Amino acid sequence: MIRYQKFGRVELNVTDLARSRRYYEDIVGLQFVEQGPEGEVLLRCDHDHHNVVLHAAASAGLRVAGFGLEDESQFEPLRERLRAAGLDAREIPPALCARHRQQRALRVFEPRVGAVIEFYLPLADTARPFRPGVARIQRLGHVVFNTPRAAEAIAFWRDVLNFRVSDAVGEMVTFLRVWPNPWHHGIGIASAPEYSLHHVNYMVSEIDDIGRALARLRKAQSPVVFGPGRHPASESVFLYFLDPDGLTMEYSFGMEAFPERFAREPRQLPLAPEWLDAWGSERDPRCFTGAAPNAPLEAAMEGA
Repeated sequence: MIRYQKFGRVELNVTDLARSRRYYEDIVGLQFVEQGPEGEVLLRCDHDHHNVVLHAAASAGLRVAGFGLEDESQFEPLRERLRAAGLDAREIPPALCARHRQQRALRVFEPRVGAVIEFYLPLADTARPFRPGVARIQRLGHVVFNTPRAAEAIAFWRDVLNFRVSDAVGEMVTFLRVWPNPWHHGIGIASAPEYSLHHVNYMVSEIDDIGRALARLRKAQSPVVFGPGRHPASESVFLYFLDPDGLTMEYSFGMEAFPERFAREPRQLPLAPEWLDAWGSERDPRCFTGAAPNAPLEAAMEGA
């Protein structure tokens, strides 16, 4: 059974690289690491060398979502599962892994969510401790995909990739753990007419980070599109906002944690406002709408 560490990397296409770098440093609170050889901007929010990569592009959207494997022994069973599912998993060359501070990595285009997925073994950046900025971010929390093939995607991530379903809210969204990582979800699969990024989440240290973010976002005239509120499914206090390209980002605090063994059974929750937000806030229609379609594998392999 495939075992993972976490959801640990996301690469985004952005239309104005300088503007987005300022936003993700000054408003979101990520730490700048370096600029890559193709001009890409590397940022971090935990002890890894980097967690977020921004690429200049004509249109904004998701480029890659990356999941850290538990150890080297996970790669071959994973590759065999992907091959049996008819997917072409491509190894990242060792020189590029070294540049990314990874021991090993492979990428695959997963057609059910319409996105490039990376599986990797990270190297901690012990020489330079992460220092939180305007928000005391602890880690990347999760990524949610919009897809018209939600039922197929849920089955694939559960049965092939060995993620574990925590809960579903109607037919709208299903939450899965990056097993045996304890957090309620490391991915979400949302039913939608088109493939795109639903949102990216950052887990913060305490509820005050949510309150300070609300004031900071308003001062910066960055749209807050949902919350603050509380998701009954995961128990998280949340705040959703839009980056300069209209991509939805989220802060959350207080997510339910599962034990590796004897976890509770997943729940099928009703699609009702009170199961989306126990506090009753209204959602802006711009929330979760994504942007351009997710990048294909060839684009994501360029300069990987």
